[in-house]
Amino acid sequence: MLRLADQALTFDDVLLVPEYSDVLPKDVDIRTQLTESIELKIPLISAAMDTVTESRMSIAISELGGIGIVHKNLSIENQSNEVRKVKKYESGVVRDPITIRSDNKVGELIQLTNELSISGMPVVDDGNLVGIVTSRDFRNEQDLEAKVSSIMTPKAKLVTAKEGENLEVIKRLLQDNRIEKILLIDDNFKLTGLVTLKDINKSLDFPNAARDKEGRLIVGAAIGTKPDTMERVQNLIKANVDVLVLDSAHGHSEGVLNQIRLVKSEFPDIQILAGNIATGKAAQDVVKAGADAVKVGIGPGSICTTRVVTGVGVPQITAVAEVSESLKNKNIPVIADGGIRFSGDIAKAIAAGAHSVMLGSILAGTEEAPGEVELYQGRSYKSYRGMGSLGALTDDQDSSDRYFQDSS
Repeated sequence: MLRLADQALTFDDVLLVPEYSDVLPKDVDIRTQLTESIELKIPLISAAMDTVTESRMSIAISELGGIGIVHKNLSIENQSNEVRKVKKYESGVVRDPITIRSDNKVGELIQLTNELSISGMPVVDDGNLVGIVTSRDFRNEQDLEAKVSSIMTPKAKLVTAKEGENLEVIKRLLQDNRIEKILLIDDNFKLTGLVTLKDINKSLDFPNAARDKEGRLIVGAAIGTKPDTMERVQNLIKANVDVLVLDSAHGHSEGVLNQIRLVKSEFPDIQILAGNIATGKAAQDVVKAGADAVKVGIGPGSICTTRVVTGVGVPQITAVAEVSESLKNKNIPVIADGGIRFSGDIAKAIAAGAHSVMLGSILAGTEEAPGEVELYQGRSYKSYRGMGSLGALTDDQDSSDRYFQDSS
C-alpha cells in the first residue's frame, strides 16, 4: 500500500532566518568533530571519488583544516600508497625514525633511502645515537663499499634539541647551523625523534591544519564490501589511515552492516564513517553495528543519477534533519554528502544538523583534483564523473560494489 511521507525539503526550498548576533566573523569558531576522536578545523570533506580525491587533494584540504577521503577505485597497493603520501607530507616530529648502523655500507644506505623515499637518517648503534647521515653526505660518494661511519656527521658535531623544545627554537637552530634535519634527544642522549625544516615551515604556514597526535596530516580512505575488503583495510591501517569510509549507495543494507561489524571486530580502534543513508532508522542500525559517524545522502549529488534511475531518495535537508534528530542523544557526528552547490548550502546543511559536509563537484575542477585535463575550444577543463558511471565502473571495477554490482 502506498504511504506518502510528510513534506520533505532540499537546499533550494529553505533559507536561514537572520537573527541578532554579537559575534564578529573573525571570532567564529567552525571546528567540528568528524568522529568523537577526530577533530576538523573546518567542516569540509573531499568526496571519495576518482575525479576528486587522491593524495594531492587530501593534502591540500587537510592543510586548511578539513580531510580528504581517498577513493577506492584503485588497487589495494595504490590506495595505500596515496594514504602514505599524505601521512609523510607533513610529519611534524618523526617518532621511531628509520635508522642505520655505522658499520653498514654506503650502498646499503643509498638503497634504503631510495626504497623509503627519504633523504637521510640517524645513525644508531645498539640503541646509542652516534651520528646522522643525509643526502648531502652520500650524494656524490663513489665508494659504495665504504662504511656509513666514514661519511656521517659524528656525535661530537651533532646539532640536537631536547624533547619538547619549541618549534621556533628548533627552526632557529636549523637556520643558524644551515642544516635540514635536527635530532630530538632525552636527558640520556637517546634518540626520541627527528624534525625537518620542511615540516616546521609547513606547520607554521598552515597553523590550522588537521593533524593527528604525531603532527601528521589526517586522511581517510574509502572501502566497500567486496571479498578483498579486509585485505584493503589491513593495508590502509598499516599506512596509518585515520578513518575508513564504508562507501555504499545504500548504507542501510545487510552487507554494509555486516562489513562494519567485521572491521570493528578485527580492528576495534579504527574509526569508521558509514553511509550513505537517508533515514533515522538507518542511522540507528548503522551506529548499532559500530559506525563512529554516519554519512547522509541518497542521490542529492549533482552528478548522481540514483533518484532518476531507481526512484529512491529523500530530499537532503529533510534527510539530514531526520538523521540528526535520531542521533541527538548519541555522540555520533552526521556528514551531509551531496547537493552542495553554493557556500550557502553548507550553512543550511549545518543548520539542519550536519557536523560537516562532503564536497564533490565544487572541488572537481581544481588543480588538486586527479581528473584528466581536457581542452575544449581553447579552454582547459577537468573531467568529473559519478562513481556509478560506466567509466568509473569499468576502469578498475573497484567502485562496482558501491552499487552492488558483480565485477566479474
